[in-house]
Amino acid sequence: MSTQPLITFLTGAGISTGAGIPDFRGPQGVWTRDSEAEKTSTLSWYLRDPEIRKRAWQLPAASAVWDVEPTPAHRAIAELEGSGQISGIITQNIDGLHQAAGSSPELVHEVHGNVRRWRCEYCRAAGPMAEMIDRVRAGEEDPPCPMCGGIIRATTILFEEMLDADVIEAATSAAESCDIMIAVGTSLFVQPVASLFPLALEFGAAGVIVNAEPTPFDSAADEVIRGDIQDALPAYLEGLRS
Repeated sequence: MSTQPLITFLTGAGISTGAGIPDFRGPQGVWTRDSEAEKTSTLSWYLRDPEIRKRAWQLPAASAVWDVEPTPAHRAIAELEGSGQISGIITQNIDGLHQAAGSSPELVHEVHGNVRRWRCEYCRAAGPMAEMIDRVRAGEEDPPCPMCGGIIRATTILFEEMLDADVIEAATSAAESCDIMIAVGTSLFVQPVASLFPLALEFGAAGVIVNAEPTPFDSAADEVIRGDIQDALPAYLEGLRS
């Protein structure tokens, strides 16, 4: 049997900013620069206000997420999968870049959902988001469901909405079963995801934080790595393999 440690990753916005995807709450974050933009991610506003929906559709239509490539950090995690060491990738991101880098979808637990698919709030029809982005760019400000004419949205978790219980259960299991928990590009402030880092430590895992800024759990971690994530994480993972 392999004696290599099992690793669970916990990733946040900082792993994707290197790809050109802005965060939401950082100094230049979407919501920091425009507090009204937060309404587009609030369920009640989205469902009741057509103007908010129109604005919400303009954000993904203009987003860089459709054209960016996974970062070196995403690719380093995907490459490590070949060693059989990854027990889970828990991500707060909705960009799908872990899968684009080659990580197996069954290992990626997207706590806040995924922007690359849409679904109807009424008939539950679904499909690739690229279809809807094409419609918005062609002039439809608030594209209705092609099946029933209902309100459609990205398969992301909005404010006022419950997280997916199955995803949370899988993420919790990955935190409890790993030998090393590596938090990458996350402030470790947003709950309940942030609680998975100390949970892993409680179950005996070593804790590693790779982040540009301090986090509330730096003092509890076994190792804290500062600097550019795109350089620091691949170097650290290469060290684990050698």
